[in-house]
Amino acid sequence: MPKRADIRSVLVIGSGPIVIGQACEFDYSGTQACRVLREEGIRVVLVNSNPATIMTDPEFADATYVEPITPDIVEAIIAKERPDAVLATLGGQTALNCAMELHERGVLERYNAPLIGANVEAIQLGEDRELFKGVVERCGAESARSIICHSMDECLSAAGDLGYPVVVRPSFTMGGLGSGFAYDEADLRRIAGAGLQYSPTTEVLLEESILGWKEYELEVMRDHADNVVVVCSIENFDPMGVHTGDSITVAPALTLTDREYQRLRDIGIAVIREVGVDTGGCNIQFAVNPTDGRIIVIEMNPRVSRSSALASKATGFPIAKIAAKMAIGYTLDEVRNDITRETPASFEPTLDYIVVKVPRFAFEKFPAADSTLTTTMKSVGEAMSIGRCFTEALQKALRSIERKGSSFHWDGEELTHDQALAVLDEARRPTDGRIVLVQQALRGGCTIEEVHAVTGIDPWFLDQIQVINDLAVQVRQAAQLTPELLRHAKRHGFSDAQLAALRGMPEAVVRGVRHALGVRPVYKTVDTCAAEFAAYTPYHYSAYDEESEVAPRERPAVIILGSGPNRIGQGVEFDYSCVHASFALRDAGFDTVMVNCNPETVSTDYDTSSRLYFEPLTLEDVLEVYAAEVAAGPVAGVVVQLGGQTPLGLAKALKAEGVPVVGTSPEAIDLAEDRGAFGRVLAEAGLPAPKHGTAYSSSEAREIARGIGYPVLVRPSYVLGGRGMEIVYDDDTLTTYVDRATVASPEHPILIDRFLDDAIEIDVDVLFDGTDMYVGGIMEHIEEAGIHSGDSSCTLPPVTLGKADIDRVVEYSRKLAEGIGVRGLMNVQYALAQDILYVLEANPRASRTVPFVAKATGVALANAASRIMLGATIKELRAEGVLPADTDGAHMPAHAPMSVKEVVLPFRRFRTAQGRIVDSLLGPEMRSTGEVMGIDADFGRAFAKAQIGAIANLPTKGTVFVSVANRDKRAIIFPVKRLMDLGFRIVSTSGTAEVLRRNGIAAEVVRKHAERVADERSIVDWIEAGDIDMVVNTPSGAGGRADGYAIRAATTAMDRPIITTVQQLGAAVQAIEAIQEGGLSVTSLQEHAAALDLFGVSAGGQG
Repeated sequence: MPKRADIRSVLVIGSGPIVIGQACEFDYSGTQACRVLREEGIRVVLVNSNPATIMTDPEFADATYVEPITPDIVEAIIAKERPDAVLATLGGQTALNCAMELHERGVLERYNAPLIGANVEAIQLGEDRELFKGVVERCGAESARSIICHSMDECLSAAGDLGYPVVVRPSFTMGGLGSGFAYDEADLRRIAGAGLQYSPTTEVLLEESILGWKEYELEVMRDHADNVVVVCSIENFDPMGVHTGDSITVAPALTLTDREYQRLRDIGIAVIREVGVDTGGCNIQFAVNPTDGRIIVIEMNPRVSRSSALASKATGFPIAKIAAKMAIGYTLDEVRNDITRETPASFEPTLDYIVVKVPRFAFEKFPAADSTLTTTMKSVGEAMSIGRCFTEALQKALRSIERKGSSFHWDGEELTHDQALAVLDEARRPTDGRIVLVQQALRGGCTIEEVHAVTGIDPWFLDQIQVINDLAVQVRQAAQLTPELLRHAKRHGFSDAQLAALRGMPEAVVRGVRHALGVRPVYKTVDTCAAEFAAYTPYHYSAYDEESEVAPRERPAVIILGSGPNRIGQGVEFDYSCVHASFALRDAGFDTVMVNCNPETVSTDYDTSSRLYFEPLTLEDVLEVYAAEVAAGPVAGVVVQLGGQTPLGLAKALKAEGVPVVGTSPEAIDLAEDRGAFGRVLAEAGLPAPKHGTAYSSSEAREIARGIGYPVLVRPSYVLGGRGMEIVYDDDTLTTYVDRATVASPEHPILIDRFLDDAIEIDVDVLFDGTDMYVGGIMEHIEEAGIHSGDSSCTLPPVTLGKADIDRVVEYSRKLAEGIGVRGLMNVQYALAQDILYVLEANPRASRTVPFVAKATGVALANAASRIMLGATIKELRAEGVLPADTDGAHMPAHAPMSVKEVVLPFRRFRTAQGRIVDSLLGPEMRSTGEVMGIDADFGRAFAKAQIGAIANLPTKGTVFVSVANRDKRAIIFPVKRLMDLGFRIVSTSGTAEVLRRNGIAAEVVRKHAERVADERSIVDWIEAGDIDMVVNTPSGAGGRADGYAIRAATTAMDRPIITTVQQLGAAVQAIEAIQEGGLSVTSLQEHAAALDLFGVSAGGQG
């Protein structure tokens, strides 16, 4: 059945900010959907609050609303745009929950905009655990025994029936939030208490424990003619008990018998039919008991999920794209496969390779958190790799994760059997590096049976790790590296670095020997059909095989290095710049070649670039891709500036190997990164920087710090995302910091800077071509200096900077760009203190603010940057209309809207071993996973939208608790007085209350947590009872620290807004006032850009 004629416009609901459990895989699926719908001539209206994704760029939809995804706002968009249908299955749980709420309010019916992709009944059947149990029963399969509870008493009696341990699962939450295993009543009270609260329906399911069972998933699609395809089977390396997003996973499933696989397939197909998903993909999870083969259906997601992105990249079958076509009426047999161009989408993919996904964690950012992996997802990203066998794919994936110690190693002495048993005991607890512990235990002589008994990992996988260990011994003991041995090791995924360590020689020597012996990889193609048909899309992976499938080409190629797995400090913003570069350079006549290993992103889509290599971003792998491309045709150069720190770290080594690095030279990158060299650039340009020094030992550090004067900011050199930064107030803390940090990097010293208290921090993104500079935008941070720029909310245009300040920022930035030798993008951070503009740091690369600036000013910065790197000038780009002809982002017109960027923090997912939430204080180390953007006519409204989008809705009435450090007491009088005038009740601790009272603000006194007495509630009791709507708490000295922590942890657990800086309080008051004055209106980015019209500003018209 062809396309439906009654759908002319569709509202696509995005997934909002990137949070743990809902990352950029939904941007990838949403971006695909928008592209497909527009190709079909349908008007696309998009709502998504996330500025960092390419999906919210104005060219991907006809009307792009960067607005909070709440039922009220989405209703306003529906009322304004009047779409014929709403597509909510591609935006994760956020979109589904919002659509269900709109349905329940009668909004979809009122505006005649039904859901497509999955109807309301199907969503309810798949999401509601009790209804889904009925589905499974009707399909002749079984679910885990379970009981639904709505209160703690019900939970306790249910646990009595099921027997401990029990699994707690809240309804309608994402990424397993609030779920866990309760081994006794204390656990149950803690986990189920939190779960009841996180569930929008105050409902949790308790079920029998299937800990240690094997876990599988099937990715299934169905159309309205009842054609069903199983796109991919995925097996978890870790047994049940670890969230599938945190587990190493393998596709296709490897340890099932054919009969077991057919049984899973039959159940999966029966379930999707029974649920009635008739236009799209869904993901069904199973548990299989390894002792008797009993199969249990765990759950299904009636939407595109995290696994769908993995399945799409693993098979080359674009699930989201096909789901979007089916949502508007097509059937599977009518949609062509892009890769073969002859098979239809009803043809199931066949794999002649193995895919392994490894998650990436960020526990180093939350040292207090319990690092045990549970059913609550904690990973922040993932890497995927493809190999001809499991061992090759696994080793490639482990080195793609870019974490020290993530790969298998054979360092040090052989372990004794007792040591091996101790290591095995450590591996009992599932953690981030457990697979390496398993490898070490096997290396030390533990048997596969022993390891299986402790970890529950399938013996087949353990046997494969044993194969790798045996081969390592062979390599170490061989008289010499013969071509046969080298090739054998390479086919099992050994890197040159691993072989070098085994042979005790430098990596470069191993590479030299390997090249001399002619042991080089070839590149195979992902073709969906195991080479049964010809493939037209060059989507490649390396293998030490015979025949290469890289086709020759004529146009010059540009190789773009992606950013690898997402992590805190290097997220989707960098992928955004890589994708933009690929599009812009293809348009400019180049073939673009993308190298990346992140399955969640748009950059690893097979049609983003002319060619895609799914490879780890290590020197060895990049050099081999470069060699393959040089053999295929001319190469104009390699782009390292756009993918964040990962490719930047390779720049020097690539240049040394003779690879042409385009844009800013590796030497110039070094100038900005190396402290001494950067100091000389500043001195030559006459620019002020905070006093600083470099230390290699703790005694040296103390001497420098005393010379500068406390407080000081200390950090290791060469970092991204403020890794390891701290503000230090005295000698003792400094000594312990240095002793800890020198472990982080023995060859890199510690940097010590004067910490500027009470400074305004400013961020600027510029383009420089060697002659001219274009200022993308100048942002003013809302929080003061000392909070990592990636965690600070900021505004564009700047909210309080005068023209003279802005002119100084522009002048300094130009001097820096010239002094460093930038070609392309540069980001500079300044601090304005006592009217002196200090340079904090300059980064000659794409920064995380590029997408935000592009959306706020309507100018595609990343496109322009990629053109400049390959020789275009700013003058030419202005003439072409890529950049505005006569103005730039430093001189925004008076009527420009205010844009506010606010971050989303993952504290709720990280708990200490005692089950308390980790502290939510911000500091110089970056901890946010994503961001949202609010855009409106004035600052108050824009900040309000950013807060609503960041899932911390500001209250418009109720009770506010205020307790601040002494240094902040003067500053809070006006904002708190304004809150009282707006009708809020103020409660406070005694010290703050006294100051407020003297200033005519009636504040009720409430006891501190530390002062609580038997018959009186403390502030923490007030918060936990839900009596406080917003908390203002700035951290003070050591005594107040513990108290403040208890208050902040309780507030975060209750999901109430928490304000920890005075600046944020001022902004929040303006926002609350704006909401009270009269709702929020919605405007699309296209309308904002047309009204702003930087491209239409004439030379004389600058104000």
